[in-house]
Amino acid sequence: MATMGWKSAPVDAKGRSRDAALTVWGIALAVALVHVLTNGRYGFHRDELQFLSDARHLDWGFVAYPPLTPFVERVSLSIFGTSLVGLRLFSVIAQAVAIVVTAAMARELGGGRLAQVTSALLVATSGLPVFEGTEFQYSTFDYLWWVLIAYFMIRMLKTDDPRWWLGIGAAIGLGLQTKYSICFFIAGILGGMLLTSARRFFLSEWFWGGVGVALLIFLPNFLWQVRHGFISYHFLQHIHMRDVGEGRANGFWRDQFLICTNMFVAPIWIAGAMAFLMDRRYRLLGWMYVIPVLLFFFGKGRGYYVAPAYPMLFAMGAVVGERWVGSMRRGWRLAVEGVFFTALAAWAVFVYALIVPLTTSGPLKEFALKNNGDLREEYGWDEMVRTVAGIRDSLPAEQRKSLGVLVGNYGEQGAVELLGPAYGLPMPISMTNSAWLRGYPVPTPSTLIVVGFSQAQAEKTFTSCRWAGHNGNSAGVKNEESEDHPDIFVCGPPKMPWGEFWRTHERYG
Repeated sequence: MATMGWKSAPVDAKGRSRDAALTVWGIALAVALVHVLTNGRYGFHRDELQFLSDARHLDWGFVAYPPLTPFVERVSLSIFGTSLVGLRLFSVIAQAVAIVVTAAMARELGGGRLAQVTSALLVATSGLPVFEGTEFQYSTFDYLWWVLIAYFMIRMLKTDDPRWWLGIGAAIGLGLQTKYSICFFIAGILGGMLLTSARRFFLSEWFWGGVGVALLIFLPNFLWQVRHGFISYHFLQHIHMRDVGEGRANGFWRDQFLICTNMFVAPIWIAGAMAFLMDRRYRLLGWMYVIPVLLFFFGKGRGYYVAPAYPMLFAMGAVVGERWVGSMRRGWRLAVEGVFFTALAAWAVFVYALIVPLTTSGPLKEFALKNNGDLREEYGWDEMVRTVAGIRDSLPAEQRKSLGVLVGNYGEQGAVELLGPAYGLPMPISMTNSAWLRGYPVPTPSTLIVVGFSQAQAEKTFTSCRWAGHNGNSAGVKNEESEDHPDIFVCGPPKMPWGEFWRTHERYG
């Protein structure tokens, strides 16, 4: 980069450029293949079941998140049905694209084959992006939008072509339709512009055109929020207070090294952040990291929220590292590269064994289930629905005529809604998140199978409750359902009128 006295890698070049691109694409495809081969081994995650439920009730907004992720899953449901591999395919594609775009950032910053491959490998082996390929979550697509915004920003600053603001605006708009935490990245962009020479773009019509594009894409969800009293804001307040109260925001800086990246590559992303901040042309990218990370830290956000900001640091850090090892004698260079890639490979083995369901039995499975709570949450949903159906079948015919299944959380709701039709179960009744907005069934049921409540809660809330079954899993995996909601009850209707019950039992989760 000219502003730091660097020169672009020699372009002798088409051959090297093609080799670098093929290697990067090979990494992305290899990661995608691992996920495709392993994503069907367990079951749905609790969060996935909420997305699938909302996908069946499309709207311009949902209590817990914007509408893009449920829309993507509605497309997946239409194509693949309830196939785990199929429903998670768009997440796999998003992770693979993030790997390729990160390498493209390194190339645009002047990096050669080593820098491009290194930056791709850093995304492919860091904890959060590896996890994003194992499930469909809104954070998966959020990660991709942050990466694309950073790439477009590098292209704009490199070419000084303000038309890139339209692409930046489109990616921000999609981000706002995916996960509201992208507002912290927007704060980084605007703050970075004020603190650098990029403030000149405030006078560009292309910048304001990009703002218009972002707002236009976001407008339907904004209007939905207006109609619903900005209910997502209240939801996020509740979730933030819960996370802080339960200590989920603790270990913020630790997570930057162990979840967002990995401890072996800290020198690379730190070098990338410093290089951005020292470079007159690209300084904005440095503030695009510093401002969000500080806002999340002082606001007591969870550590992984910053993960999407790291690929741009990987890219710049890899370029710095490439030039550093390029200045060494051949023997030293080979030694440094050997140590680095050996450490990276060791970390990759650990991360994939921890996060990806590589096996269906044996020590690797035991290791993953012991140390990965998200994998444990993929157990027991089929059995829960089958148990509920068995309880329904055991009831007298008169009770079955007016029966409802009332659930305590969105995982139970999604499981009954998605898997229940195979057993002839009715739509679940749920007071959690967007399900509460949909209301209760009319006519109201006179008999309820109650899942997700303790005995004390059930007896306090409903009439004539009796224990009817156990909620767990035959594998003996300890998770939220088996530990916190182990019992299923048959009850009469709520003790208060349904309308009053519904108004006073809204839940956020």
